[in-house]
Amino acid sequence: MPRRAKELSALEVKRLTHPGKGRNVTFAVGGVAGLVLQITPSDAKSWLLRYTIASSKADDGRIKQVRRELGLGPYPDVTLSSARDRAREARDKIYRGIDPYIERKAVKDAVKASKVKRMTFAQAVKKFFEDKKGEINDTTKHGAQWKMTLQEYACRIIGDRPVADLTVQDIQRVLMQDTEDHRGEPLGPLWLAKTETATRLRGRIEKVLAWAAYAGQMKGDNPARWSNNLDAALPLPGKVAKSDNHPAVALEDVARWFKDLRQREGMGYRALEFLALTAARSGEVRGATWDEIDIDKKVWVIPARRMKAGREHRVPLSADAVALLEALPRFEDCNLVFPSATGKQLSDMTLSKALKRQHEADVAKGGAGYLDPRNKRPATPHGLRSSFRDWTAEKTDYPRDMSELALAHIIGTDAELSYRRGDQFEKRRGMMAAWARFLRGEDAPKVVKLEARA
Repeated sequence: MPRRAKELSALEVKRLTHPGKGRNVTFAVGGVAGLVLQITPSDAKSWLLRYTIASSKADDGRIKQVRRELGLGPYPDVTLSSARDRAREARDKIYRGIDPYIERKAVKDAVKASKVKRMTFAQAVKKFFEDKKGEINDTTKHGAQWKMTLQEYACRIIGDRPVADLTVQDIQRVLMQDTEDHRGEPLGPLWLAKTETATRLRGRIEKVLAWAAYAGQMKGDNPARWSNNLDAALPLPGKVAKSDNHPAVALEDVARWFKDLRQREGMGYRALEFLALTAARSGEVRGATWDEIDIDKKVWVIPARRMKAGREHRVPLSADAVALLEALPRFEDCNLVFPSATGKQLSDMTLSKALKRQHEADVAKGGAGYLDPRNKRPATPHGLRSSFRDWTAEKTDYPRDMSELALAHIIGTDAELSYRRGDQFEKRRGMMAAWARFLRGEDAPKVVKLEARA
């Protein structure tokens, strides 16, 4: 039976000192088995409880015993009497099979985990773009739209919320937030007023949260998932969509608008004119370089890296488009076809403002401006692609597939695409020439199919 330590008094404990040599020393104070006072060479004192407890079974089946030292606090903040009380409490747990050292460690770990700053949705968006830089470049128009919709619509509402805490209701709150038009007039819930924008936003939130789950920041189902999730709370997009298409110039106004455009000076107007003649996207025109264009062959080849669909696109250039290019100045230190005054790429806003100034100037002269016939909103540069599509459908007999190819749209299933290798380039050359004539105010000829004689 182990010898019991002498039970020291409070005064005796107070008089205990370090011998002056060596490392920390301990003195048994009695009263509770294993209770000692530890003293450092600098005479700092603290209480320890030494004990042995069963930990686990060894390979031979015997119970392993583990020796522990449990800190009970500093002396004299914790008095001798308090130290004995704490030691008795710990001993009682040991007798019941509870290891107070492991218990305390679990509490500390839990507190530490609770204090760790969890990733918020705004932080997840930032990290998502950093990791996906090669796939979604926020310096391009497509990437900028990704970032803008997430920041403007989602981060404003759930940006400071930890991704691990987000629920279906949070995502629903984002998608059903009130929205306004460009004049500040209320439009109603985003999902109902700008359905296409809201649908894309939902998909982007889902991808950010999927990344967060992969990064270990959240568990469980993705709250932004549509099937068997948000579809139970929100109406189907196709049932409520108010067309979020870009406003287009009405076909009856196209020639008047194009004539006005050609009378204006400035690189922004020339880029807008080229955009109209080629039915290309704003980013494709603004990023066009001279090495993409072959004036002699009258072709503009846009590399896959600059195309929305990620595929190279050939554009047949009409005589009007070639004449425009030949009249443009070229700069030795700049390869851009439509550079800004500083030699950099024009901004998307430059083209938008150019068309807006045309509209406002026409209204100021007493005209109706250049409004979309469907939603009565001022036309935008991207809407000119819709004007081109309306022209092919309503004013010509050109096949739908040919006009879709001109717009660089992906048509057909994967299986169909694997067999369709051509892009109807030479046929499209005639169509783009007819479109240029229509822009100048000339009627497009009908495409007549000749029947073979019997």
